[in-house]
Formats: sequence, C-alpha cells, structure tokens
Amino acid sequence: MTETGGEYQRRLDRLEDLRRSGVNPYPNDFKAGDSCGGVRERFGELTKEDLESSGEKVTVAGRIMAVRDFGKASFMNIQDSSGRIQAYIKRNLAGEEVYKLYKGCDVGDIVGIEGKVFRTRTDELTIEVEAFRLLSKSLRPLPEKWHGLRDVETRYRQRYLDLIVNPDVKEIFLKRTRIMALIREFLNKRGFVEVETPMMHPIPGGAAARPFVTHHNTLDIDLYLRIAPELYLKRLVIGGFERVYEINRNFRNEGVSTQHNPEFTMLEFYMAYATYEDLMALTEEMISSIAMALHGTLVIEYQGQKVDLTPPWQRITVNGAIKEFGNTDDTIFEDKREALRYAGKIGLDLPEGFSHGKIIVEIFEKVAEHRFIQPTFVTHYPLDVSPLSRKSEDDPAVVDRFELLVCGREIANAFSELNDPVDQRERFVQQIREKEAGDTEAHLMDEDFVNALEYGMPPTAGEGIGIDRLVMLLANAASIRDVILFPQLKPPGGQ
Repeated sequence: MTETGGEYQRRLDRLEDLRRSGVNPYPNDFKAGDSCGGVRERFGELTKEDLESSGEKVTVAGRIMAVRDFGKASFMNIQDSSGRIQAYIKRNLAGEEVYKLYKGCDVGDIVGIEGKVFRTRTDELTIEVEAFRLLSKSLRPLPEKWHGLRDVETRYRQRYLDLIVNPDVKEIFLKRTRIMALIREFLNKRGFVEVETPMMHPIPGGAAARPFVTHHNTLDIDLYLRIAPELYLKRLVIGGFERVYEINRNFRNEGVSTQHNPEFTMLEFYMAYATYEDLMALTEEMISSIAMALHGTLVIEYQGQKVDLTPPWQRITVNGAIKEFGNTDDTIFEDKREALRYAGKIGLDLPEGFSHGKIIVEIFEKVAEHRFIQPTFVTHYPLDVSPLSRKSEDDPAVVDRFELLVCGREIANAFSELNDPVDQRERFVQQIREKEAGDTEAHLMDEDFVNALEYGMPPTAGEGIGIDRLVMLLANAASIRDVILFPQLKPPGGQ
C-alpha cells in the first residue's frame, strides 16, 4: 500500500461508497457479445454515414486505460485481449445514474458498455455508451502514462501489470503460442506422436546438468526434477514409437542469466531409422518454415543483426571452428596437456580432472561459439562429452552430433543415438569415474535404460530444441526473461 499511498486509500473509499449505494463492484453477470478488435474489424471500413444508418449496437467489456473528461461528457479508451477502442459517454444519453456510476470509476477499472458505433469529428471509430456497468474495481493505479512500466525487475515480477500497460509484451507471448502450434503442426504432419513423460526421475539423466532434488514422503525416496526427457523418450522408441516428441519443462539447478532460466521449455523428438544428418535437414525445414509463417521472409533481424535462415545452413566441426578462430594447431586435439596449456593461455582455469574432450569443448565455447551469427551446424563433438551419442564410423574419438548455433547461442542439440547396450554401459561407467574426479555434471548409471537397450533400439536420431531461445530469436527478444511469462528471479532486495 505504501507504493500508492493516498491514491490506494481514495480508491478503497470509493469501493466502500459503491457498496453503500447498492452497487456490486464485482458482478459476474455481464455478457460481452463483441470484442474491441472485433468491433474495429466489423465497422472499421464503414463511413460516418454508413454507421449512422446502421444503428447496430455492440457490447464490449474491458479495462479503462485512459479518460478525457469534459464535464457532462467523457471519452475513455477500453482495452480487452483483442486491443483497444474508444468509447464516448454523455450524461443526457446514458442517464444521470449511469453517468454518476461512470464518474466514480477510475483508470484501471474493468467495465462493460453497450451502444452504437459512430465516428468522431477526427474520424475515430467510437462506441457511444447507452448502458454502462462496473465489473471490477481496481484499487491500485496503473503506471503513469508517460513514464510507463520501465523498471525491468518490476516488469518481470509483476508480469500482469507489464501485460496491461505494454502491448508489445503481449505480442511476444502470442507469437510464442503460435510458434508452439507451428512446431506441433510440422511434426504431426510428418508422423510424429506427441507424448508426456515423467517430470520426476529416480535418476537424473539425459543431459550434463545439476538437478533439483525433492523427496517423496510415501515412497521415502529422493526424486529429481528432470533435466531432460531423453532416456524416457528413447524407451518409447524401443517400445515401437518410431517418431515421438515432447514439448515440456526441464529443470536445471544452474545460473540465471539473459540466456538461462532454471525452469525452461524444451522440444525433444526422436526419429527411428534416421541419422543426425537427416535431422539437420529437418531442422532447417522446420525453423525456416516457422520464420516464413511468422514474418513472411527468411531474413529476420535479431538485436540489430540480420540473420538469414535460408537453407542450407553452414556446417563446421568443433575442431575446425577452434582452428579457424583460435589461432592454434592440431596438437591440442592430440595431447590433453597441450589442450590444458592452451586453455590457460586463453584465460580458462580448468581442473586437471576434466577429460580431454571436455577441455576441447570449453576451448570451443571460449574462442569460437560466439562467432557464429548466421545459423551454423557445429558437428563432431568429442566422445567423452557425448555419453549417449553414436561414435563416428570415420573417427571413433568423436560422435555423430551437432549443435545449432544462431547469433552465438545454442538453439538445438542433436545426434545419432547410441543403441549398443554394451558401449552404453561402458560410457556410463566412465561418467561415474569423471563424477568421482569432480565433474558434478557427469551422468549417473541408469540400469533400467541399459536394460531397455538390451531389448534392441532401432538406429535412431534425436534432437532437443530450446523453445525459449528459439522464441527469443524469432521475436527479437534480448533476454530469456522476455519470453517466459514468470521467470525465476532473486527475492526482492537480493536476499
């Protein structure tokens, strides 16, 4: 209350005055037959004369966003989920009681109106109010018109207020919803089946990440919020779901930044009898088709940079990228000590316990990752950072895997799946050794998954796409918090 001071008390007093006068400030019996956007669509092309001869009445409900008072008459802007429209209320038309009720309302109140549509002298499409209802009294004022809601932390913490006063914010989330629908449409047309898998796992797996831990009281066991659905989706491939996908939440107990939120949305899909190269073509087709549907072009702008999503996209290996941007030679790929020495030279302080492959990936992320502005498939990651991926037939030190980078950020991760249960068990054992050596993100042994593999999984390729980052790209949003309705934040005051 201290934020709004006397204004809050003034509105609270008005609320009590309404109750004493017999007005219910929160009724639930008004039916809006029209929307603000619908009125504009139906009547927007009609002339002043057409509207006068029509005489058709409309009913809309929405929030009062602005008022211009002229004593015995007023203009107000009404906003609903479809947009805004102007309304005009006049004492001698609406009646003394109705006008008195209107005068007791404030900006921010939600009201219902009925009346005819006309054009003002400035040709503004307007509803002439004949009937008026207060539907919800607002006790707190909206931010001032010219200052708005600009404080970033306040916008994220009070997203409801952000959505009310910043129409562009709402457009981002409507675009997000459309992107999700387009993804589903794309995959469904290609024979993929959408499923749901557990969010609480007895063993965290499917990605290198720190999990959140919870406890089930009845079973008296610890469970982990999932870091990835991978191992469950591959169980479904083993069971006969040859094209399967899931769009849902993952949870990783890691940092918060403009690119990371502990709770995020992932698309993960698997395709039997396919390779990671097949998924490159599928990914190009899917993302470019979504961009075309949203923007009508494959050349989009992201934070001042032009991004061309026209296939085919560039491809480069991890080692090739390091050599191109890192001013080094092949010795770091052949000798772990040389790799550690080079890592220190470029400012990386890596523990001795890191595997050679993990050091190479850290070097890649330092010297090369941010260089890829145009969409690029970075391929052939080291074997020891890809415990679920299939070894390359040409070089068993690397795997058939790619990451898609756009504007220096990972958008997708995919690989030909490891379906050899003996090899998979050995990889899990190696991960356990690395965890014991200090790698907190190394995988644990999942005996049931290995057991499932022993029944036979067809050759398969799988991919994960970060929905939040994809929306950032396609909606030109600078921060992941701009595309998540309620992002995770530090407590007020940074406690």
